[in-house]
Amino acid sequence: MRTPSLYSQDDPISAALKPPPTETDAERTARLLAEAEAKRISEQIDEELRLEREKLKKNKGDVKLLLLGQAESGKSTLQKQFQLMYKPNSLDMERASWKAVIYFNVVRSLKHILATLEAWGDTLEEFGVPSNGPESLEDSVSHSPLRPRINGISEQPSPSSSLMHPTDGANGISDSPNTRPSTAASHHPTASLDSNAILIANLRRRLSPLVAADAQLVDRLSGGIAVSGSGKGSVYVRSGWQSRTLETAMGKFKSSKRQISEDEKRSRESLTQEAAAPQDPLIQEVGRMLELSRNDIKELWEHPTVRGLIAKRKLKLDEWSEFFLRHISRVAASDYVPSTDDILHARIQTMGVAEHVFDVNLHGKSVTWHLYDVGGARGQRHSWVPYFDDAHAIIFVAPVSAFDQYLEEDPRTNRIDDSLQLFTQICSNALLKNVHLVLFLNKTDLLKAKLDTGLRVRKYITSFGERSNDYETVVQYFRAHFLQVHRKNNENRRVLYTHFTSVVDTKTTQRIIGNVRDSIFRGYLQSAALV
Repeated sequence: MRTPSLYSQDDPISAALKPPPTETDAERTARLLAEAEAKRISEQIDEELRLEREKLKKNKGDVKLLLLGQAESGKSTLQKQFQLMYKPNSLDMERASWKAVIYFNVVRSLKHILATLEAWGDTLEEFGVPSNGPESLEDSVSHSPLRPRINGISEQPSPSSSLMHPTDGANGISDSPNTRPSTAASHHPTASLDSNAILIANLRRRLSPLVAADAQLVDRLSGGIAVSGSGKGSVYVRSGWQSRTLETAMGKFKSSKRQISEDEKRSRESLTQEAAAPQDPLIQEVGRMLELSRNDIKELWEHPTVRGLIAKRKLKLDEWSEFFLRHISRVAASDYVPSTDDILHARIQTMGVAEHVFDVNLHGKSVTWHLYDVGGARGQRHSWVPYFDDAHAIIFVAPVSAFDQYLEEDPRTNRIDDSLQLFTQICSNALLKNVHLVLFLNKTDLLKAKLDTGLRVRKYITSFGERSNDYETVVQYFRAHFLQVHRKNNENRRVLYTHFTSVVDTKTTQRIIGNVRDSIFRGYLQSAALV
């Protein structure tokens, strides 16, 4: 008797899957459709896996660069400089969306100014400080009887006893007073207000509709996002918010590849003209209110009481606030189009990690550069770790102008101390011991401006001692502390490249970016035969 061939036997799996003899035509049709769909999905998965393998192979020589640092250190502004240098058309395509951010920055600044004025009773004389001010800035701080905390920055906080030597408590910095003017002092009958206070009250009334637009602008930009562990009142947007802002405004949620391709081919001039005529009803309405209110805004910004509160450090504004208020006549114009300088100064916090891809040319060879801009608030730092294992380089951004500021999410912690502690964690991380490290000591322009006003570093960082309070001494003092952190956590003897920067300065920053690019390629990518 002949043994049957293996291939002549029925496959048990096929037999098990064989349709029942009682299958109807409708059931057969449904079965065939399901099998066809299962086959399509299987083939799609196979194709995606093939493309992913090809992508990994292609990206093997790509550069992965992380921008790290605390919130408001200048990381996103530095990312814009990379974008401006290597992909300028993309910044032009986003220009219209930045109008919403700039309007929000102006409205939020006005809201902060008016709230601070109200806290001080719309006048300087209420607390024994003459309107012409003390002889020096130090006198104004030390003789101020009350110290309200505005936006997490204490008027006269307990100074940091030393840099990077925390003791008991939160990072070695003791609790600072958190008193506010009494309710009675903040609300005075109109009859008792001087002419300046009456004028401020009238300005507050006229600007109230514009200030009320803050909530709508926040909703438009953030979509209701709240980030745990971050400062109160912070506004965060997701990566890719620029396109979603325009899509939401215009009711367009889908764009074809053909439309995108055409957009990329447009000239800067046509993109600028397009940005000059946005179709967003909310932004149009806020722009109309700004245009009608610009004289009131200018009057408020130049008012002696506001200038006095700023000089006496009872009113503290971020650099972007002052920038847009100084240029309010231009920003509030009916034909306003955000300039590149405006976009660099515009402030909005991004939630999570945003990836930006650039093609960088070096010695005739194009290399893809993946730039990761990560959120710096304490509640977001956990999202950094997954990007550490395959990073080629890190640019750590530390704002040296922040010696008199405290974390918005923790008003007890000096921002310089926080930067140093964060830098220590980066330098000591085992995953990063071979990563090319670049340090940007940023906002040097603001540091110079603060020192020129007479602000003394030792008042906030006691370890500074009796050193000269000039710019060169101060900036080298901070640099020495960061270098010390690196030396103590440098097992592999890597070089730390340090740059003094003001990343809103396009010409200087792009020259530094070129130097950073060259150092990264020479040092860490030579082994990959990219140079």
